[in-house]
Parts: sequence; structure tokens; C-alpha cells
Amino acid sequence: MTTTTIGPAAPVAADTGDPRRDRLYALLPAILRMRDAERGYPLKALLQIIAEQVNVVEDDIARLYENWFIETADDWAVPYLGDLVGYRPAVEAGPAGSANGPLGRVLIPRREIANLIASRRRKGTLALLEQLANDVAGWPARAVEFFKLLGWAQHVNHLHLDRHRTADLRQVEALERIDGPFGSLAHSVDVRRLNAHRTRGRYNLPSVGAFVWRLKSYSVTAMPAHCAEEVGPHCFTFSVLGQDTPLYVRPDPETDPTHIAEELNLPVPMRRRAFDRRPGDYYGAGRSLAIWAEGWAGFPADQPVPTFALIPADLSSWHYAPPARHIAVDPVLGRLVFPRGQLPKKGLRVSYHYGFSADMGGGEYSRPLIQPRGTVTLYRVGEQEAYRRIGDALRQWTQDRPPSAVIELAASGVYVEPLNIQLGAGQSLQIRAADRARAVIRIIDWQTDLPDAFAVAMAPDSRLTLDGLLVTGRPVQITGTADEGTGVRGAVCAAELVIRHCTLVPGWDIDCNCEPGRPAEPSLELTNLRTRVRIEHSIVGSIQVHEDEVQIDPIPIAISDSIIDATGGSRQAIAAPASTWAHVTLTIRRSTVFGIIDVHAIELAENCLFNHCVNVARRQIGCMRFCYVPPGCRTPRRYRCQPDGVIAAVKDRVTDPIKQAAEIAGELLRVRPQLGSARYGKPTYAQLGPGCAPEIVRGADDESEMGAFHDLFQPQREANLRARLEEYTPAGMDVDIVFES
Repeated sequence: MTTTTIGPAAPVAADTGDPRRDRLYALLPAILRMRDAERGYPLKALLQIIAEQVNVVEDDIARLYENWFIETADDWAVPYLGDLVGYRPAVEAGPAGSANGPLGRVLIPRREIANLIASRRRKGTLALLEQLANDVAGWPARAVEFFKLLGWAQHVNHLHLDRHRTADLRQVEALERIDGPFGSLAHSVDVRRLNAHRTRGRYNLPSVGAFVWRLKSYSVTAMPAHCAEEVGPHCFTFSVLGQDTPLYVRPDPETDPTHIAEELNLPVPMRRRAFDRRPGDYYGAGRSLAIWAEGWAGFPADQPVPTFALIPADLSSWHYAPPARHIAVDPVLGRLVFPRGQLPKKGLRVSYHYGFSADMGGGEYSRPLIQPRGTVTLYRVGEQEAYRRIGDALRQWTQDRPPSAVIELAASGVYVEPLNIQLGAGQSLQIRAADRARAVIRIIDWQTDLPDAFAVAMAPDSRLTLDGLLVTGRPVQITGTADEGTGVRGAVCAAELVIRHCTLVPGWDIDCNCEPGRPAEPSLELTNLRTRVRIEHSIVGSIQVHEDEVQIDPIPIAISDSIIDATGGSRQAIAAPASTWAHVTLTIRRSTVFGIIDVHAIELAENCLFNHCVNVARRQIGCMRFCYVPPGCRTPRRYRCQPDGVIAAVKDRVTDPIKQAAEIAGELLRVRPQLGSARYGKPTYAQLGPGCAPEIVRGADDESEMGAFHDLFQPQREANLRARLEEYTPAGMDVDIVFES
């Protein structure tokens, strides 16, 4: 077994680095360089300093040339290039002049400016609306002219054979798609306007709708399926966690700009009948789903099960019995059924796509990998790597004891093994999935007389990073060791725990309905930990903190762009055992919390959704700003939070106590966040619903939405897209956005 070392193996000389540093010195005559060497290279050191500034000037000049083109320009130059072609930012989306970073890229989309002239030439065409949705908002879309779906009498002298007809009860697939973006049945006229502020209509002569999909289609590649043993050994689910998950289409790009998007071009859930009629469009290697069962029914082991062996079926009750050498597949529920007498003996692997809102938690999406500084020892784990299991790499790491190491899980897969890690003083360890890999660590009941967990013991000045992992079955337990060297009461070590782009499954596990298996159990346990804790872009169950409240100061926990889920409003999301205050100073930004928070203090809470109560022991510390906090909570001072804002507005407007109380009750109900789903495993998990109040949808400090999906900037995208649709639609037409997800 060998390891790979990243970084320099020996100290780096002071005069190495950018090779351009010595180019001025190389231009000197040889006699001058010889005399300079005799004096210890003082002239070389001077010219190196001058060359550094020359390089800065040259790089800036080269960057100016790149800024001439919209494809390579810096973000600050994009508005100036847009101004040259007459681009005007949409005022409805927000002030674009002061926005920088991701918000600035949303308010002034680079792609829209690149295609601006071509879009103006195509103004008034239907396919342009789809391109605008992609260019302006980054949402895939399908444009529909509703006047073509009106039922009217045909004139015998001028027949329209392409007009849609009224409902035929024998056309089941047409009935299945009724009133959706792919509907083909004729309707009677609806005189309400499509863009009305109250009740909207659709089917009228001037109505044009842009159906958009905000959920993305994420891939899962060659992962083991889950055997639903409680139902039968022949029953499986595509999801390794065992829940029903609708399979999504892997969108195919459109090759013709005038083409109107179809189901295969959009991230839509798969339908049973569509899969039944055109299985070749969805099934196979590199397509929406594929199934590998090595050695099963005599099919080739290195290829997916043939298409003719699949039977699309409704497996909602698991009762369908497929014939021999066939597999029943339900794409709506994500289930598979084998013949009872012909089970896969060498395992079952599946590839599929699921829907979710953002790059969060463990998944096969591109994410930046943070490389530790200095010399790093790399241990790669995988079927084709030096180490087949995480435990093998950990044993080698224990023998080597490098000061800084990375254990990288090279490919998507499930790792079922006990993990117990002991970090030494000053040691750094990062356990991560490779980029675009989905590594699932499943902890099972290994020991009869002891509890099982993903256990880590951290020493003073150590550092642990978990990156891109999905942990299920048991909690992650982080334990600190006594800091005998400081001798100071309340001393905090420089140790650090980082959890980024990970999923610690809420409730340890979920069933087919996404109900948690152990809802009362924490997913992350921190015990006697004198370290900083940082959680980023992750989905984490409840956090339980065991700390000495007398001898040490509260540990700092920073959470950002994440979901903390206690699986129920009456359970505690962050607390200590026995439902007491967690000895924690919390900083939380752009996050959604399900459950009660009981902590020592909140230093800062910003742009967050607290769906249930928040209680702090020390209210004099910290601030909460631009958050939703339920009434009756014990919090530090709040600034522009909800429902405080609507309550204050009612009190200013209504003076009668009875009317005031009635209006406040109505406002509290209206402003409460409306979510697509509060259960992990659902596609719309933690996503704001269509009926959510504007005080929540645009309640953040930058007028984006509160909660974990703040950085998607969906309100700004929507406002920007509405303005562009109005601009590029002919006069007299009613155009509006219809959200399909």
C-alpha cells in the first residue's frame, strides 16, 4: 500500500516561485551577473522586486484585453459591456449598481447580455421566451400559447388539423397531462387574465405562459439499491436510504433555437406511461436511469439489464409479480420488483436522477475542494484504488501519523463499516468524497453490548473536516480530550471541526414515506469539545451538546447555508441532554431550522427561517436580523424580523384593541412560512411554497428569500424574468410565469 504526498516534500528555497521574477536579471550582461554573484546577489534581489511590479502591470494589461469580450470579462466589466449594446437592468429585480458577487451576477446576467442582439432580432417569437428563462433566470422552461388550446368550431373552407380536440376518455396519456405544460386537450375560453393579481386564468386568446422548473435534476451513478426486506427480498428502491423518490429526467440539450422544449429536454418527474411507450428515451447508460444486476438471468454483467426486460408498473402496493427474466419498475415511486424465484445474487446497482433545489448535502455535484496547507498525505479509497475500504486507509493513517492527511473516497458508493478515529495533538484529517461523487457511510449495529456511531476523538489543536459525505444509520459523535497543558479555566483550544456539503440524515434513517426512523435521536453529538464548529451547505439532524457549563466557556458553532432538522416541532434542533440549554454561542446565517433551539447565546442570526421556537439564556448578547422567529420566543434583540414587522404595522394602523387582536392573529397566520415539504427525502424539502407571504419571500437584507436557499436569489430571478417577458412579448399579449416546481 502506498500513499501520495501533495505539496513540497522539502523546504522551498526563497528565490523560487514565479519564473518571471528573474527575467530582468537574465537580460543583464554575463559580466555583471558574475560580479553580482561575488557580492551575494544584491542586484538580483533588487531586480526581482522590480520584476514583481512589472508582472503586475503586464497581467493587468492582459486582463484588460480579456475584458473586451463578454465570455471572459470580469464581473465588474459585464455592466459596461451591456451598456454598449443598450442593456438596461430591470428595476423590479433590485438595485444592480451596488450589488456584487453572486447577487450581481443574478441582477445582470452575463448570458442575457451575450445574446441581447440576437434576442432583439427574434422579438415576438415563442421559442425566445424559453431562451429568456434560461439566460435571465437560469431556469429551464417551456413556452405555451394558450389560444391554441381553445376549443372552437372548424370552418369547412379553412380546416386547422393541428388544433387540439376535446377530451377523449380513451386517450389516457392526454388526460394524465391535462392542465399541465404538455397538455393537448382543448378548453373553453377563460376571460380572466393570465397575469391577474388575484385569480388567474389561462385559456384565452392573448395568454402566453412560460412554465419554469426551479428544481434541478441531480444524478446518482452506479449506487447499490436498497432491499426493502420488510416487504420481501424481491422488492427494492432506487434510493439507498429506502424512501420512495420520484425519478427525474436527465435533460437533453435542445439543438435548434426554434425548438419548443419537450419532456426529455426538461428536469421533470418521469411518468409511467411515457416510460412504457418510449423506454429507450429514458433507459440506458448515460440516460435518466439504468439498472445493473451482475450475472442475473444470463444478461451481460458489464452492461445494464436490457430494455426489453423492464416492465413499467404501478408498485404502490408492491403486489405486481413480473414474469421470469423481467423486472417491474415504477419511476413515479422509485421502486423495483424482481421475480420471487429469480433474485439478484451478486448485488444490484442503479443509476438515476432525483430532484432537489440546490447544491446542498452529499451529492454528485461540482463543489470546491478545500486543500489543507503545507505537505498533505493523500489516501484514496475505492475499488480501483490502493485502499478498498475507509478502515484500510485509517489503519495506514494511524501507522503513518502524518501531521496533515486527506482520505478521499474516489467514486460514488456505500461504505458499511465501523469508524473510530483518534486525532493527535495538532493533527489534521479531512475525510471527503471526490468532486462529483456521492459517498454514503452507513453505520449499522456492529456491537451487541455497546452503542455504534461514527466516533471521533479530537485532541487539542487538531482539525477534522467532513466534506461531501452522507451519513446514515447512526450519529456522528465528536468527543474532545482534556486540555491539560493550558491550566486555564475556560480555555478554548485552536481545534476546529468543519462539516461542509454533508448530509447527516435526520432521525438516522427514513422509511418509504420519508418518515424518520429514530426521530428523537440526534445526528450530531458534541461531548467535552473545546473547539470551533463550522457547518456549511449541509443537511443535519438535531445537534446535541454535552459540555461542562461551569469549567469552560461556551463553544462557538457557526452554521451557514444549511438545514437543521429535528424531525418535529416539539423536538429540539440544538440543545443539551435532558432538554436543557446547550452550552453554545451560536452564529447562524442563511439557514432553515425545524425544531426548537435552546442555546446559551446567539451572537448573530441573519436571513434565517426558524420554524419553531428559539430560546437563549443570555439575551444581552448578540442580535437577530431579517429572520422569521415565531412569537413568544426568548431571543436577543431583533431587527426587522417577522412577524414583528407585520405586528408593528397593524398596531400603527388599528387602534381598537379587539380589531387589533383579530388582525394580528390573521397576520400571524399569513406570514407563517409555507413550505413545499418538511420531510427530508422529498424533492421540495425546505423549499418555500407558492402561497408564502412576500415578507418571507423577499424578507432578507438583500430582498432575497429567508432560509437555506437564500443564495439562489429566486425572487430577483423571477422579477428580472417577468420584466424581460413583458419587454419581448408583442403588445396586447398577456404573459406570465407558471412555476411547475
